[in-house]
Amino acid sequence: MRMINFSAGPTGLPLSVLEHAQSELVDYRGEGYSVMEISHRSKTYEEVHFGAMDKIKKLYGIGDEYEVLFLQGGAHLQFAMIPMNLSQGGVCEYANTGVWTNKAIKEAKLMGVNVRVAASSEDDKFSYIPEIKFGDDADYTYICSNNTIYGTQYKALPKSKAPLVVDASSDFFSQPLDFSDIGILYGGAQKNAGPSGVTIVIIRKDLIERVSSQNVPTFLRYKTHADAKSLYNTPPTFAIYLLNLTMQWIMDNGGLEGIKARNDAKAKLLYDAIDGSSGFYKGHAQKEHRSVMNVSYNITPDATLEPLFVEEALKHNMLGLKGHRHLGGIRASIYNAVSQNDVKVLVDFMKEFARKNG
Repeated sequence: MRMINFSAGPTGLPLSVLEHAQSELVDYRGEGYSVMEISHRSKTYEEVHFGAMDKIKKLYGIGDEYEVLFLQGGAHLQFAMIPMNLSQGGVCEYANTGVWTNKAIKEAKLMGVNVRVAASSEDDKFSYIPEIKFGDDADYTYICSNNTIYGTQYKALPKSKAPLVVDASSDFFSQPLDFSDIGILYGGAQKNAGPSGVTIVIIRKDLIERVSSQNVPTFLRYKTHADAKSLYNTPPTFAIYLLNLTMQWIMDNGGLEGIKARNDAKAKLLYDAIDGSSGFYKGHAQKEHRSVMNVSYNITPDATLEPLFVEEALKHNMLGLKGHRHLGGIRASIYNAVSQNDVKVLVDFMKEFARKNG
């Protein structure tokens, strides 16, 4: 029996994607070699590589004014590449909504960037999205659209006169987006887009040329990878192959509009169970700022029951429910590949656990 995977990432992929990959793992489309053995310089791989880029643009409805890059190093490398490439010596504004924006802020400061924190929710353990008013003088502005640990999410992107950089690692491809102010949208694939190993960076083309310092290493320049069509070095070919299949799966399931409707329904089911538990379960995020992707909550009568909850859930074929070490408690990540029926299984388990232990 396949486990229901509520892990925060890497996490489960759609079963049909895995089965498709399985069918081509040893012999790719009758070519006589594995999909993992394809040369990144071959025409066969180029169809996968550029096919994935095209699908990403179609899903978000963006045109040639944006470049899609496939990089490595995860979000952590972007924490450094963004100030390296976008800072012009002026102020750079960040909204601090958790661990990952904190890391980005620290990395920018390490680069000598003049960082201004425009808003923060640290005063209440990052349980909400603060009201943000970015200044008019920034080189760029920066947010994390969904906070995986704390279970908070922007319901609308803030307005910004400067290019807005969005770390969308944990809500990538979960809903349509208005790209009006977005300069860079980036994230690792390992939540909604595929396996770990590839970082997707969608960058407005005018920003590719922006790097002002000649001291930025060649490999850390967006221009290097844009000019080479993300083939400057050997890309993570198998991860991009699975990314391409996952993008097709999203298209086949109603695109981002269809995915959003499914995600909203799943989140409602789970939050209704928390709110209807007569206080046995309590969500961490303030209600108006709740994430549709990551649901962090506690067992309020007795926190010592939380390890038992995770242990018992595992016996019921549900994994990945232990909360992050920074927050503790329980966390259910209900990314695109998690079905509504999967969430119903969790909700039924939660109700029975509360009945037995309440």
